Amino acid sequence: MTEEPAVRQVGTRVVYENPWMVVREDEVERPDGSRGIYGVVDKPDFVVVIPLEDDGFHLVEEYRYPIGKRTWNFPQGSLPDRQDADPEELARLELAQETGLRAGTLKHLGHLHCAHGTSGQGFNVFAASGLEAGNADREPEEQDMRQKWISREEFRALIRAGRITDDSTLAAYALLLMDESR
Repeated sequence: MTEEPAVRQVGTRVVYENPWMVVREDEVERPDGSRGIYGVVDKPDFVVVIPLEDDGFHLVEEYRYPIGKRTWNFPQGSLPDRQDADPEELARLELAQETGLRAGTLKHLGHLHCAHGTSGQGFNVFAASGLEAGNADREPEEQDMRQKWISREEFRALIRAGRITDDSTLAAYALLLMDESR
């Protein structure tokens, strides 16, 4: 059953566009008939991969320009030029590109939305196991990326210390814990 939208789009215009996103301003009509605007960021869905090994994880760290600091997170990403991709194929690609690791097994843990107040973008979460080492093939924006295996205890300590602040990494971890508690 399709849900009737509470807010109806009556107009739209693109205000900015680049290879990674489109920002648009929509004219909307609310349930009471009043009008307003809504800013929306259109980006393709991405993947988050949790590389599991020896009761810990392989994480990546890089400088994040919008927040002005280096932080740790699970490998994640999307294809260039706002292309769509099969989520499992994308998960394998992102894991290999960022860490050099190849997954023997990928388990889909769920699909979430990362900023549903401003974007329809979502992400699929995969747990990767049976890892085999290989060479990373990072994109130019990832040239400062570092990789490290981190125990679960150290992972939690990095969260408490504010070194892991990425919402999709924390949400992926919550899905993993839920899956493991079954």
